[in-house]
Amino acid sequence: MPGNRTKWSCATVAVLTLSVLLTGCGGSDESSGGGRTVLRYTWWGNPDRAARTQEAVALFEKEHPGVTVQTSFAGYEAYKQKLATQAAGGDAPDVMQLDYRQIDQYASGGILLDLGKQKKALRTDAIDSGLLATGVVDGTQYAIPQGRGTEAVVYDAEQWKAAGVALPRKGWTWDEWADAMRELAKKAGKPGSIDPGQSEDCFEVWLRGQGKSLYTKDRDLGFTADDLTRWWTFTDKLRRAGAVSSAEQTTQLDGSVENQPLARGKAVADFNWDAPSSGFTAIVGEGLTLAPMPSGSDGTPGQYFKPSMFMGAAATTEHPEESAEFIDFMINDEKAAAILGASRGIPVNEPIRDDIGPQLKDFDKVVADYQDSVDGSLRTPPKAPPSGDTSLQTTFQRDYDQVSFEQMTPREAAEDFITEAKAELRS
Repeated sequence: MPGNRTKWSCATVAVLTLSVLLTGCGGSDESSGGGRTVLRYTWWGNPDRAARTQEAVALFEKEHPGVTVQTSFAGYEAYKQKLATQAAGGDAPDVMQLDYRQIDQYASGGILLDLGKQKKALRTDAIDSGLLATGVVDGTQYAIPQGRGTEAVVYDAEQWKAAGVALPRKGWTWDEWADAMRELAKKAGKPGSIDPGQSEDCFEVWLRGQGKSLYTKDRDLGFTADDLTRWWTFTDKLRRAGAVSSAEQTTQLDGSVENQPLARGKAVADFNWDAPSSGFTAIVGEGLTLAPMPSGSDGTPGQYFKPSMFMGAAATTEHPEESAEFIDFMINDEKAAAILGASRGIPVNEPIRDDIGPQLKDFDKVVADYQDSVDGSLRTPPKAPPSGDTSLQTTFQRDYDQVSFEQMTPREAAEDFITEAKAELRS
């Protein structure tokens, strides 16, 4: 749609401007740095994560005086597009932040360095073996998880309580969530939540609560057009009733917290991963709270602990050892962990996680307490999605836009998505 082209154009300009500013602060070019090693490091996130990252990078540079780290960051969607462009052009950064859904694509595309060959510089023995395995593709360790996260209902507790609606609880179902959103909309005078129909992540949680999955072990689709029709019919009815955000609000989403309906005062709640929800605190304030994702009708949880993100290195880097040392520092250094807190999820280094737990405060403590509340009840994380899933997320949103603007029925959009998904996974 025309509005989307304008949105992406503005986002791209903002990202490139911010990247230039941050890169300028990150250090000098190798040719003018007296022989210093220069690493380019990019990630996605919000201003809170950026401030902490810069502080941790400064500490690394202090402890490694021969290395300069040039940094840049952006909102998730813009970051994803920019990284794909860099990788396709053979200009991937030395060290990069990666999402669960990008691992297979970048590993199979020859973009990532085999970190298993950097064992002297990069320690992994303190990371849970199950989490560590999520960065393995075809037997090779291409990425290292940096934090542990899970999805959540993030909401303004003060507004929710003021509306007199029963608060979220562990084990609540999607139908109970929907009832709460209708009641919130009626009493608060605005949608109860962002529309989850546009989110493949929310669909996956719903699907797993039905005993199904996004993908099979053989990397085929794990669901049918009937399943997706049920999901989009469910969310479409809520949007038509005003219980969740409108189509116009949903199409303004660009991966940044600031444009979410909750941040814009257009909804009481949102769906997000736990740590990135910290971006709402500057807007919502101390009332920001996390609650478990809705479960299946029989109480089966669909959410799971997954690496909130990974760190990987480019196969083309001229500094593989230094890149591995930097990854090791960001994951295994106690002082770095104290700086980063839970901004990228709860640390995957188990001794560090135990050590910093009591020291966490503010929203970091909210994240830690939330993870403790669901720990032990969540199912094993699925294998990282196959190549093609990243583009299918965009297709998923695009097809649901057709439902939101009443250009397609949920059935028509679901069948269109299934057709494109199967073609994408075969390519």
